[in-house]
Amino acid sequence: MRVRRLLIAFTLLIMCAGFLPGQMQSGSETGIEGVITISPTRAGPVRADAPSSRPLENTAFVVENQKGNVASFTTDENGHFRVPLAPGHYKVSLKERKSSIGRYGPFEVDVVAGQMTKVQWQCDSGIR
Repeated sequence: MRVRRLLIAFTLLIMCAGFLPGQMQSGSETGIEGVITISPTRAGPVRADAPSSRPLENTAFVVENQKGNVASFTTDENGHFRVPLAPGHYKVSLKERKSSIGRYGPFEVDVVAGQMTKVQWQCDSGIR
């Protein structure tokens, strides 16, 4: 009787182990993530050994689809962001733009179900 219980418990354990990895995969996040940089960083010619771009840090953006605004995010100190979104086509633009100098989007992106769409976007500071 004891061997039979042990065999049943072992069988259940194997069934659960085979079931759990499939559950973890179905819980993957959907949306966009990436880095936004800006260039040029200074007026005039850029030296060969100087960086021509830098992360666009602590900057707010808005995400919209054909129905309007659906989300917003702010880049971190490294220009990185991550925003969960449903699958679909989106446009990302600078939130509350105060100047007409420079170009900060809009950037277009298609989000696919079950994955984070990775992007690298470059903004133009307008400095010449």
